[in-house]
Amino acid sequence: MNAHLRVGTRGIVVAPADHLAASTTNHCIPVPSNPSVLLPGRPGATWGLVGRQRELELISRFGCEAASAGSGLVFSGEPGSGKTVLLDVAARGAYESGAHVLRAVGTELERSMSFSGLHSILAPLLPEIGGLSSVHRDALYVAMGLSVGPAPTQMIVSNATMALLRRAALVRPLLVTIDDAHWVDPASLAVLTFATRRRVARVGFLWAIRSGASRPIERSGVPMHTLEPLTEEAAGSLLDLCFPSLVARVRQRLIFEAQGNPLALIDLPMALSATQLAAVEALPTPLPLTPRLQGLHEERLALLSARTRRALLLAALDSTGDLRVLRTAARTSRLFDDLASAERERMISVDDLNQQLIFRHPLIRSTVVQLSTGGERREAHRALANAVLEKPDLHAWHLAEASLDPDERVAGMMDQVTSRLAHRGDVSGAAATAIRALRLSPESADRARRLAIAAYYSVKAGETRTGLRLLDGARQADPEFAGSLGDAVVAAFLLLLVGEGHVSTAHQLLVDALRTYPTPFNLHDKVVTEAVHLLARVCWLGGNAEMWHSYMDIVSRFSRPVPVNFLFVYSVLSDPARATVASLRQLEHGLVGLRQETDPTTIWRVSMSARYVDRLNLGEESLHRIVHDPNVRALGTCGLQHLALHYFFDGHWDESERLANYGLTREVERQHKMCAGDFQYILALLAAVRGDGDSNRNLCDELTGLAVPRGALSLQYASMRARALSAIGRGDFEQAYQLAAAVSPPGMFPSHVGEAVFVCMDLVEAAVRTSRLEEAKAHVAAMNQVGIAALSPRLAMITAGSAALVSPCTSAAALFEQALAVPGSARWPFDRARVQLAYGEHLRRTRSTLLARTHLKAAFQLFKRIGAQPWASRAGNELRATGQVMKGDDPGGSALTPQERQTAELAASGLSNKQIAERLYLSPRTVGNHLHRAYPKLGIVSRAGLRDALTSAPWPADN
Repeated sequence: MNAHLRVGTRGIVVAPADHLAASTTNHCIPVPSNPSVLLPGRPGATWGLVGRQRELELISRFGCEAASAGSGLVFSGEPGSGKTVLLDVAARGAYESGAHVLRAVGTELERSMSFSGLHSILAPLLPEIGGLSSVHRDALYVAMGLSVGPAPTQMIVSNATMALLRRAALVRPLLVTIDDAHWVDPASLAVLTFATRRRVARVGFLWAIRSGASRPIERSGVPMHTLEPLTEEAAGSLLDLCFPSLVARVRQRLIFEAQGNPLALIDLPMALSATQLAAVEALPTPLPLTPRLQGLHEERLALLSARTRRALLLAALDSTGDLRVLRTAARTSRLFDDLASAERERMISVDDLNQQLIFRHPLIRSTVVQLSTGGERREAHRALANAVLEKPDLHAWHLAEASLDPDERVAGMMDQVTSRLAHRGDVSGAAATAIRALRLSPESADRARRLAIAAYYSVKAGETRTGLRLLDGARQADPEFAGSLGDAVVAAFLLLLVGEGHVSTAHQLLVDALRTYPTPFNLHDKVVTEAVHLLARVCWLGGNAEMWHSYMDIVSRFSRPVPVNFLFVYSVLSDPARATVASLRQLEHGLVGLRQETDPTTIWRVSMSARYVDRLNLGEESLHRIVHDPNVRALGTCGLQHLALHYFFDGHWDESERLANYGLTREVERQHKMCAGDFQYILALLAAVRGDGDSNRNLCDELTGLAVPRGALSLQYASMRARALSAIGRGDFEQAYQLAAAVSPPGMFPSHVGEAVFVCMDLVEAAVRTSRLEEAKAHVAAMNQVGIAALSPRLAMITAGSAALVSPCTSAAALFEQALAVPGSARWPFDRARVQLAYGEHLRRTRSTLLARTHLKAAFQLFKRIGAQPWASRAGNELRATGQVMKGDDPGGSALTPQERQTAELAASGLSNKQIAERLYLSPRTVGNHLHRAYPKLGIVSRAGLRDALTSAPWPADN
């Protein structure tokens, strides 16, 4: 069913399209139909009030009660909260169920006219009055002004009204709706509340009043329901229905300004220009109002004195609400006297204890500003600027708002605000400030520069279309801007993160622009530092030694000393296999120093250098700080990458998965495709170690599809590593070898390939299992030559364990013991369990059964604890091969020897005889013999029946 969005004077409702012809609406916007609560007597009809499900259910219950014993209900809420539309919903439901609907709307003009409200309601029932008793008939005629006679008492009119309603309800049920009841005349109020309280059978009274505006109704005893502001989620849904293309930053600002008011959510965007909605032009503070929104509070404000309105204007333009600031700006000791009338009218509240002034609703604040003149606003901003001299950000903002003409001095102050916001990680705020500063720029070159800065931060915030428009505006503002460093930074960022551009193109853009930039580079030049940091990211994605060489050439252009953060990147991140002891110590010092660091960008960038050398734990506390800071959402997502990878290696896989999924969702929302790739990699690793082959394959396919067209070799290598790990888990060592060797050829660590450090043990194990002993030995030699063991305790354990895999039986045990004795190796449970599994397999082959059981059981339990099911199954099979009794072994399989059972379970998993032979160090013929002896014991004739004949969850016995 097609539906439309119906916007009334005070709210919004989704209504069936075929009902719109009968309704008087201001705007109709097509939206999908929305299932909601069914009202009595309306089978199949759907009405839905966005975010008002509770109220819809309340109306449904009210309708049922009114249709039998009678009922009354008052809706109370702020202007624009949706009271009128709720009455419309109830009226429509009652009408369609066969009821007679009597409607009245209170007006301020008729408030002094006695019984005018009663006349509006009872007028449709005039033909029925003749059937009443003469006392009641005469009382109503006189009260309604239809005849002349002695004035009836209120009690007689009340009883007459109830008699008339009771008579009319005999024919069909009645619903009486009274909107804006706070304006209804007192005489009518007394009669109608009397009738509501006493409940006339088959008559329902539904009222709507403005919060706090009618004490007689509030004290009448009629049940009252207060409409709360919409939740942030509901407000977002409403905006998405009406304005689906809103930029995230603008959407969030509208939600904040509306404070859950449905009418404000619908009308505020209508008062903004197209460029403001697209975040290409700065949003004013406060937001402008449509005439309908302005009218909600305009009349009350007009009754205030000029002094009060001036004080309110200062408060409306001040973002702090600090009474001390307002006193200084107002330059009067009578500020509280001036504000008293506004406080009595419930427009503001004053918190004496905390020295704060708070507007009851942002719409009041906006109305105060909109009713002022441009000159009054500029004067107020100048006064506020002088009152906050000690707060440079606020001082600059007020000066900017007070400036009528371009002013480079003030624009420069706003540049500093932009820089400080970016430093704190508020990229959306930085973009908005840069846009505001460009309006003050007298020179075209400065306008272009500021447009580019706004474009850069807009893209970082996920506002790609806005960034493209701003970048295009920068190129139009200054023809010389194209090809400049600022242009290159934004263009490369767009190409790299959100576009389809190639990594080499982004690299060349940045290198060419940086090489033509004046040297030596200044660390305080934000354009240069952003360009160099972005270049580092490009080089890392490219995984290319030549790219990294050009990066170091660029870094050398900085004035001495070279910034240490750039050195971390080159000495550790670029080629971790060759990181020196000195560079690792420098990195450790930098990571520990992050605990006092306030710049989220620095925290993320320094932490990135720890990615391959197992030192992310040193920055864990700082990363959590930015991840949980709502003001640095964009950079917090980047921090999630490091934390998710850290928790993967530490064996906290559920937390790693949670963070990776959350980060992936954020990056998809921001359309940052390359950043999304890192989260896909972590999820692919998790799928591999958990034995989820389908998820691993799908994630790796997505990662490869992202990386290959863009030349992102680091992500290609990451995909290969995740596939290799999955292949090892399922026993496909041939595929694992091919994948691992593509990342790091046997016997060498390719230059500037970080994944080569991660894949080294995978390669050695797969080579040994596929009878490539010489290749495995060559790679262990390369690990020792490069010094992989010196990078971290985990890699020292892996290096010794890999050496044990290729060593003769006489020396292998000592190397395994050396690996497991590495201090702190228990921090990496998966890698430690892999070494213990390999050690247990070695001991079983050398007939050291009891010691083999010890290590195999330890490996099994570790794998089970962290959820590495494929490896746990492998360890369980090895345990069974030592004669260990397994929980879950069935009687039918108990006749199998340990070797037969192990062979049968591997065959049931889908492995070929050759693959089983590689895993168990047997010949394919021996594997075949084991299977042919196992078939009759299991009561089957071929391997097709193995899966059903064997149990699927082996556990070692506790003894």
